[in-house]
This record gives sequence, C-alpha cells and structure tokens, in this order.
Amino acid sequence: MTKEYLEYRVGVLLYMPALHPNIVGKIGDGQFRNVNSIAFCLEDSIQDTSLDKAECTLLYSLHSLNQTTDKQDAPLLFVRIRDPLHMKQFHAALGKDSSLLTGYILPKFDMDNADDYIRVVHEMNAGATEPVFVMPILETERIACIETRRDALGTIKRHIDSIGEYVLNIRCGGNDFCNIFGVRRAHSQTIYEIGIIQDILIDILNYFSRSYVVSAPVCEFFEADTSDAWKEILQKETRLDKLNGFIGKTAIHPSQAPVIAECMKVSKSDYTDALQVLHWENQELGVSRGADGRMNEVKVHKAWARRTLRLAEVYGVE
Repeated sequence: MTKEYLEYRVGVLLYMPALHPNIVGKIGDGQFRNVNSIAFCLEDSIQDTSLDKAECTLLYSLHSLNQTTDKQDAPLLFVRIRDPLHMKQFHAALGKDSSLLTGYILPKFDMDNADDYIRVVHEMNAGATEPVFVMPILETERIACIETRRDALGTIKRHIDSIGEYVLNIRCGGNDFCNIFGVRRAHSQTIYEIGIIQDILIDILNYFSRSYVVSAPVCEFFEADTSDAWKEILQKETRLDKLNGFIGKTAIHPSQAPVIAECMKVSKSDYTDALQVLHWENQELGVSRGADGRMNEVKVHKAWARRTLRLAEVYGVE
C-alpha cells in the first residue's frame, strides 16, 4: 500500500492501554470491524509503576499476533511510546515482530525532542524492508499559548518536513490542550464550542493540512445505558471535524468506532460533484451546476475533489 493510501486509511484510530487483556483474541475474532487502526498505548494510560508489565504484555501480544494474523486483514497497528529513547528500545525489543507494526505515535512532539525523534526515525528506517511510519502528536504548552504558538508550529513543521516521507498523520491532543487552560466540554458540547481550543485546532490545520493528513482529537463521550446523547454529540463533532479539514478521529472506546466511520462516509452529492470536477468535460466553461444545486468550479475545487474521492475509497459513499 502506498503512503498516500495509508495516511487516509489510518482513519478511525482506537486507543487501548497496552495492558488490555485478550488483544490477540479480539483482533483475531474480527471484533474491531469498524476500526481502521489500533494504537497500543504505553504512555498516559499506563502508570509509571506498571510500564515494565505493560511492555512485556504488549511484546507477547504482538508476537502472538505475528504468528496468527494476516497483516493484510488486520487493522493498522501502532504503538504510542513515551519518548525517543523509549521508542528506540521498544523497537529493538520487538525484533522481527516489528514487521507487524505500521509505526509509532510520538507524544508531545515539539522543539525539545524533535531532533531526538528524527534521529531515531532515521535509524529505524535505515535498511528496513518496509517503512516504519510515525504520527507526531501536537499537544504541548508552546503550541497552546498564543504568544508562542506560531513560532512553535512553524519550527515544528520544519522538523516534521525533514522526515515527511515517514509521517502518516499529524495528531492533536485535544484533552492536553484543555488541561492547560483548565477547561472541559460537557455532554452536550463539541470541542469547537471551547473557543480557545478551537483556535489552536484551526491554527494546526492552517500550518499542516496542506502537506499532511491531520487527524481530529478524541471525543470523551461513549456508550451509555440510558441515552444516545453521547452518539449525537460524537456525530456532530465528527461532522465538524470533517468540515474543517480533519481526516479521521481518535476513538477511546469501540462503541465510538462505527459512529465515526459512518460520519466519515462521503455523501452521494459530494461524490458526484468530485467526479465531475476531476473529469471535467466542458471545454469552454470552468463552472457548472453540480448536485443539489451547488456550483462546481473546476479551477478551485480540485483539491477538495481529490480528498473527497480518497475518503470515498476508504470509507465508502452514503
């Protein structure tokens, strides 16, 4: 699979602690059918005192998966490590089982650790038969605070560009940003209703979305016994993610995955319009009536059309 396809296929990324029981059985049984990719977390979801146990558990799980699972049929697999040295050590410990992984998630990526992360990425890929991809997470205070944000984002992008061939997604730590300002959305609110957080997310899109796929932050709400309100707010937030230019979203519970996947489908009218733009037939006019009475303009809608058809390829059409 090409990088251009994989970066869209990351899609619905389910986070789970590396200590999660019966990972092998659940993946083997196809219990994550709506999940495009899985992140085994060794960072925030694991207490420091349990890190050794979590690593041993994950190494055993990945070895078992490598013996029993066809990589082509499984979700893309990532490990969220703690820092550059941790990534280097864990990758070495995996040995031949590293072939099962699509790559690593790099938390708290900023100027303090960028050079170290970049060095390890190059080391892992030196002589590798398949690329070891990475997904940096932008979630630090330098990015959050307006007085340092633009310089930080510009510098971080230059660092990321130096390993751009190995970067599948840029990810956003929405909860980390909320923590910096001591804010949190309620059950009826999307993250876009917290203005100070929305500003950060839009700036990240502005810097990165022209060059990379940028994935939307997690929504905290998942299945409840008595109400579907969680589902409605997740649907609303995912549609706003998509409207603003995010592609894919982190899920923290399997119940979120089918909701996100459904929202990521391309509408029939968008699909029809994208096909018209990319297969333009009128040799005189650059504008034409599209689906649902919307105007298509061939010179300005090509980037949108290409993105729409890639989304349709991965998620399908409504």
